[in-house]
Parts: sequence; structure tokens; C-alpha cells
Amino acid sequence: MNPSALFDVNNNCWRRAFASYAAPLIDCANYYRALHDSICRAKHSIFIVGWDIDSRIRLLRGEEENGSEAPSCISELIAWKARQNPDIQIYLLRWDSSLAFFSMRELWAKEVWDDLTPDNVHTCLDDTIPMGGCQHQKVVLIDDEVAFSGGMDVTTARWDTRDHKVEEPERKDEEGVYGPLHDVQVVVSGEIVQHFAELCRWRWNRAADFDAIPPRKITSEAGVPASWPSQYKPVFEAIPCAIARTIPYMDDAEPAQEVRNMLLNLIASASDFIYIENQFASRKEIADALNRRMKACPSLKVLLVSSYKPKGTMECETYWAGRIDFKRILQQGVDPGRVEIASSLAVAETGTVGHKRIHSKVMTIDDRYLVIGSSNLSNRSMTFDTECDLIFAGDSDSNRERITRVRNDLIAEHTGRSVSQVAEALRKENPLARLMTPISESRYHLKTVEDDAFTDQSWQQILEPFSDPEEPLCPPLPTVNGKKISVPNPRRKTLIMSLVAGTVILLLSLGALANHFIPWLTADNLKAFLESTQGTTWAVPAVVALYIVGGVLFFPVTLLSLAVAAVFGPVWGPVYGMLGALASATLLFFVGQKLGDQGLRKLGGHKVQLLDEKFSNSGVIGVAALRLIPVAPYSLVNLIGGISSIRLSVFLCGTFIGMAPPMIAKGLVGDSLAKIFLHPSLETILYLIAGIVFWVAIAVASQYLVKFMQQRKEQNAQTCNL
Repeated sequence: MNPSALFDVNNNCWRRAFASYAAPLIDCANYYRALHDSICRAKHSIFIVGWDIDSRIRLLRGEEENGSEAPSCISELIAWKARQNPDIQIYLLRWDSSLAFFSMRELWAKEVWDDLTPDNVHTCLDDTIPMGGCQHQKVVLIDDEVAFSGGMDVTTARWDTRDHKVEEPERKDEEGVYGPLHDVQVVVSGEIVQHFAELCRWRWNRAADFDAIPPRKITSEAGVPASWPSQYKPVFEAIPCAIARTIPYMDDAEPAQEVRNMLLNLIASASDFIYIENQFASRKEIADALNRRMKACPSLKVLLVSSYKPKGTMECETYWAGRIDFKRILQQGVDPGRVEIASSLAVAETGTVGHKRIHSKVMTIDDRYLVIGSSNLSNRSMTFDTECDLIFAGDSDSNRERITRVRNDLIAEHTGRSVSQVAEALRKENPLARLMTPISESRYHLKTVEDDAFTDQSWQQILEPFSDPEEPLCPPLPTVNGKKISVPNPRRKTLIMSLVAGTVILLLSLGALANHFIPWLTADNLKAFLESTQGTTWAVPAVVALYIVGGVLFFPVTLLSLAVAAVFGPVWGPVYGMLGALASATLLFFVGQKLGDQGLRKLGGHKVQLLDEKFSNSGVIGVAALRLIPVAPYSLVNLIGGISSIRLSVFLCGTFIGMAPPMIAKGLVGDSLAKIFLHPSLETILYLIAGIVFWVAIAVASQYLVKFMQQRKEQNAQTCNL
């Protein structure tokens, strides 16, 4: 039976066709390089469908980046291509993710892309996925003649070379430094691309407010198409392939579990060697199918390469705990030498160990099938997320040889061997033991995973239904015309606004309860408290404490300064008030800095970045201007200062310069206001009038001063550029 006869449309695959040409792209440096070249060659249309599309990602690095005529940054490249060819239409479809991924994603993605690109670039955040599921297909379509598909997104913490150095200067981005990462994508042309064109438009048309342009009719190819990445020669030619999807219940879409059915059918056909690379291995059904097939075929061996260390509690207590069960089922009743689950690591010359993060989703069945896709061996990938796998069938001797070479090339990368050394090891007895044994001249090798070092599975039953579910977290709505209607993820802005509104309501409620149940928290008692500290060593600490508490509660600093001046007078009132204001500013600055590190910096996306640049570049002058002309609440400015890149010393210096004059004016007003009520006289009334006039004069003068300083700075900058 020809291998492609296994492809069963509407059961284990969605579409089947031939790829005229195909080439695996191993690791992200190769994929990004190929993607950059194909985008530069595009003439008619570009579709990018992904879990994420981060505007900040650089596709080229090093000399390639410096020598390229086209921009390296993806957003700049897309904008450059769109302006270069106003007739081209570009569609970016990114999952509108849930709050769980705030720390991993560029927020306000649509607004960022809309700001950075012209009108022929269209962006849509797909919110049609059921609650708890995600859009996990990773497809790029160029001119309806070339398609990229596999495990890679254009997002943070992905770029790496095949060397996977333990220390790599380029392996860092806006999220910081990250370790070695391995992934696989594939580029194809030919008849199969027309089905990718259909898939991309189906995804876009159901999620966006308007339909994409219709697909182009591609005539038979005389060679590789014009948009094929020139640096990569085709590995396969005229090879049959199939697209398998996972589609959950969502709106009126027909659900599909083609990926699940395909993997089970492929495993059931194996006879010699199954090689798997996958980020996760928690689907017990897959483990059981592998175990059952090994018992039926005594010669069958299985090698699964996955990641070593989990990221966070949810991943640990779901996928690593699940992998313990997967491994137990897989090995049950089977000779240990026939099955291995391993992690991939590299050792630097200094002896430092770098554990490779496996993000690829690859499977080879003997020399007859090669799967490169987006689906993990997890519950959600089989039933709940949107997935897309591309399966190649070796119907000819040449393509079977190439499937074998691709497999051996991947194993060679993890074991530090050559492709021929891997092939030789697989021909001998105990091949897995040979591959697991490090060779002395190599810094790379495989190591058996021991997941019980990370988890005792005590939280697995609690967390698995949330992290690796098979069904929506919220029950679907009642059926309409016999079809289930799922609950989509709420849009991110709605969630954030709800969170902010809820926080404000909570703070107001707590304040009202405190005011009602704590008798001490009244205006008279606060004034009495301040007056009780006059002439004591507790005066300054009391004022500083009030400013800190007031800053945390966003209490108006002007009212607080007036109250302090009313108690301590026009001289010591401003002095004490300034000390309190600087203490409050310092605390909230550090709070903002911490929140910024945890992801608040992303909340405003591109706009916060611009504000950060203005804040940092203007230095003391900019901070002083914000204090002289209070365009934002005092506490909010302190938080933004912490989020920005400005130094604390510069921030406090600008705060002092900007707040000193109005603080003095408030001292005059506050002291006079208190004396009017206690001992009204012509003198106290004149003090009050003078203080108000001084205050207004400072506010007006500060506006002219800021404009003057900004003009001087711009003139100096122009002079330096000449």
C-alpha cells in the first residue's frame, strides 16, 4: 500500500494534494531568514495567521541584518513592503489572547500594528475561539503560491540558531534573555498551497469585519515560484501530503479532530522506528496507542525528545505531571531499550549546561511519513485548540530517503553526531542506547527525563482541567439549529477595563468602610493628629507617613499640602510637605518599577514606549514640567516614572524643582486659610490673597518656562545635527 493511501479526507485529514516543492526549516534563525526573503519577494498578498504576531521581532541578525536593504524588524518590514507596493494586501490574524498570557504577549497588538502600518495592512484579533482555548495554527501565505506552516510564531523568545549555544548574545528580546530553543517549520509550494489559501481566508473571513481578497489562480509551476525563499533549496519534490486540523466547537464551525485521528492512524501503521519531537506529552490516548503498537510489533522503537524544565506552576503541575503518566503508560510491559523520553542539552566550554527548550511538533513514522505541525501531544491540541499539521507521505524511493535524512538530521542536532553517524547507530543493535550515550568530542547529548524531580503530581487533578482541558471552561450556550454555540474569549480591552473598574470600586468600598468603622479616620482627627506632633520629634515621620498612605490611595497631593501648611505654617509646612512628597514619590517609583518588570510596561504597548522615550530623554526638565503643570495625578506620575527608563535620582531632582515653588505657595495659602477661620484679620486675608496670586502666577509662568526650555532643547538638538 502506498503511504498516501492512509490519507482519509474528512476523517484524518481536511485536504490532500501534492507539494511541488517542500523544505523543512529547522530552528527559528532559518525560518525568520526565509520568511524575510519571501515577504520581500511578495507582490500580491501576505497572510500571517498565528498564536502571536509581535511587531518588535527582528527577523535577521548580525551581518545579515546590517547588510539587508529591507528592514529586519517585522513591523517595519511589513510597512516597507506595503508602502513599496500600494496594491499588495496584507492580513495579520492574531489570537485575541486571555489574561493568562499578558506577561508573554505584546498588548494592544491591533492598535500597535494599525499605528505602524499603512491602510493596505489589515489586522484582526481573533476572538472566536471558545473560552479557555487558543488559536494555535501558525501559517504564513505569500502570493497564494508559497506557504509556511509548523510550530513557529513571530513572537518573543523564539529566535535561535542550530548551534543552540549556551551563551548567545542575540538570544534576547524585550522580555529579556532566554535559553536555547528548538523548533521546526516547513515551506511548501504547489497544489497544497491552494488549500492553505482556503484555510487562511476561512479563518480571516469569520473573525474580521470584512472578507479578504479572493485567492489567485496559480498555473502549473515550471520551477520554484518567485516568492520561494532563495536561500533554501527544496528537499522534497512532487510529494503527496495532507493537512490535518483541530477545530473546536465555535460559532457555526464544524468541529474537527483530524490531527488526533491522523496521529492514531500513523502510529497504528508503524513497524520500525517512531521519532517524535514535541513540547508536551500529556495525552494518555497517544501514549496508550504507542504502547499498544510496540507490543504488536516487537521490532518497533520510540524516541521522544521534549523539554527538560517546566515554566511556571501551571505547566509543571499539568504537562510535566501529565508526562509522568504518559511515560508510565508508554513503557508498561515494553523492553526499556525500545522506548525513551529524553531532553536535549548542550554544555558550554566553561562547563555551563544549557537545556534546550523543545517547541517543535514533529513526528516521523519509519521512512514513510513526516509530520510537521502546530499540535502538541496534549488534550487541548487534540480537541480544543485550533491546530494545523502537514503530513508528508514517502510514495517514492527518493522522498523516503529524504524523510529518513530529515529525521536523522534532527537527531544529529540533539546528539552532536553527524547524519551518517546517526544512520549507522540506528542500523545497529540497541540503537536508542547508542544515541543516548554522549560522544566525547560533542557538547550536545540527550538525557532521560526524570519529571518527578519537578512535581509529585499533587496538584495535577486540580490544575489539569484549566491548563490542558478537552472542553470549554465555560459550558457552551444552547444549540441553535442543532449546532453548538461556544462562548468566545472576551476581548482584552473589556477584561482590562473590567479589572480596572473592579479595582477602583474595591478601593472606594474599602475607603468608605474604613471611614465608617474607623473613628480615627476623619478630617478633624487627622488635623488633631498633626497638631499633636507639633514641636515633637514625630512631626516629620507623621507627615511622611501621611504622604505615603495618601500616595498609595491616590489622595490629592494639593489638599494634603494645604492641610500640612495649615498646621505647621508657611515655613515648616512646605519643608515637611516636600519631604513627605519625595518619600511618597520614591516608594511609588519602586512600585511602578516592579510592576513594569512584571508586565505593566506592556499594558500600553507602543504608546507607553513613546512616553517612556519622552520621559527619559527630557530628564529633569520633563519631570519638573509635569510637576509644575499637573496634567496627571501625582501618584500616577510616580508610577509611570518607575515604569519608564528614567533614573530615580533624575526623577527626584525634577520632582523637587517642579514642586518647590507651588509647595511654597500652598504654604502661604494653607497657613492663611487656617488663620482666617481662627483669627480673621486684614493681615490674614492679605496673606491669603497674596498666596493665591503667587500660586496662579507660578502656574502661568511655569507654562511659559516649559515652552522656553523645550524650544531651547530643540534648538540645541538642531545645532548638534548641523
